[in-house]
Amino acid sequence: MGRRSASALASSGEVLQLIRTGEAVTRADIGRVTGLSRPAVALRVAGLLDLGLVVEDTEGPSTGGRPPARLAFNAAGGVVLVGSLGASRTQIAMCDLAGTELARTDLEIDVERGPDVVLPLLMDTWADLLGGRPMSAVRGAGLGVPATVEFAAGRTESARVMASWTGVTIPPLIAARYPVPVFVDNDVNVIAMGEYRAAYAREVSDLLFVKVSTRIGAGVIAGGEILRGALGAAGELGHIPVRDGGGVLCRCGNIDCVDSVASGTAILRDLRARGREVHSLHDVVTLVRAGDAETMTVVRRAGRLLGEVVASAVNLLNPAVVVLGGDVAEHFQPLVSGVREVVYRRSTALSTRSLRIERSRLGAGAGITGCALMVIDHVLAPDAVDATIDGTPVAVPSEHPRPARPRRPLASAG
Repeated sequence: MGRRSASALASSGEVLQLIRTGEAVTRADIGRVTGLSRPAVALRVAGLLDLGLVVEDTEGPSTGGRPPARLAFNAAGGVVLVGSLGASRTQIAMCDLAGTELARTDLEIDVERGPDVVLPLLMDTWADLLGGRPMSAVRGAGLGVPATVEFAAGRTESARVMASWTGVTIPPLIAARYPVPVFVDNDVNVIAMGEYRAAYAREVSDLLFVKVSTRIGAGVIAGGEILRGALGAAGELGHIPVRDGGGVLCRCGNIDCVDSVASGTAILRDLRARGREVHSLHDVVTLVRAGDAETMTVVRRAGRLLGEVVASAVNLLNPAVVVLGGDVAEHFQPLVSGVREVVYRRSTALSTRSLRIERSRLGAGAGITGCALMVIDHVLAPDAVDATIDGTPVAVPSEHPRPARPRRPLASAG
């Protein structure tokens, strides 16, 4: 195979990736790794400096004479605006270009009121978080929604808790006020990616994240990447039926989906049927902590029913870790115990040999982290950076680009 030229491999966007990963931190390093000439390196670095994506420091170590200017990725070179919408809690934040949360507001929004109500409130909150920052500081925006999302279009196809949003293409509605790249994904997908990249990426490559809150959903990390399936419908674990569910009608129209018998909504319904006065999951937490026998029975049963479905997913996907997140999983240890009991009993010996089942390490912050990374991975991808320097708009890709990570040196020109 013929050798590609250095200029084809090492665009400005590629050079930024080298700087972000620390593989090349001086102009000489860039020339050595890529084979680019000094003028070519200078041109690419100048473009990145002009964009504010790179800064240089002349205080680095020297082997004699003036020390070389060291280049570093500038996480403060812009912000991304993100929102993680949920049925019971919505988080809205502004993050820097490393995904670090700079400001955040948590709101109780009735998402069923629809995009005409929720999106203006979301964007008004972003404006408050921005404060005096100019619009030019905003590099992109991202949103996680409790719905199946056709990622390439940012269109919700079927909504678990937001029926009024079904069929809505969200990015143009946001871009009309914030003219930046806008990305939308399923809420559990972004939570799963946030949890994985922030807490597990150094340990494993395959992870199943199960959100147990008002509703139940899942996000699948396979080989370090989110698995969406052909049309974005992967991870709809909540609509897998269970045995002995009691004939409960699910919102999707089927009977005994695990979402209808083991979610927070189902737990509240079953406790009320047993005479317990519970108005919210907080009331259930109080009863669990008090050791109420009826409550413990209902929660443990929900965990076992959920465990049936998770066991099937473990057999099919063979993840290294199953992470249980969401309000219910984070507060109800009997549910987690019920899941573990069934998964280890029902899954194959090989799939559970080293399997870990644990609660979320990030908790409520995973959605914000995942949304920020979703945006950053796209707006700082080499093609997107090159297009920004050239002044050419870039279409939203159909999948997440791979995040910046250390790699082997690029081939040099012959």
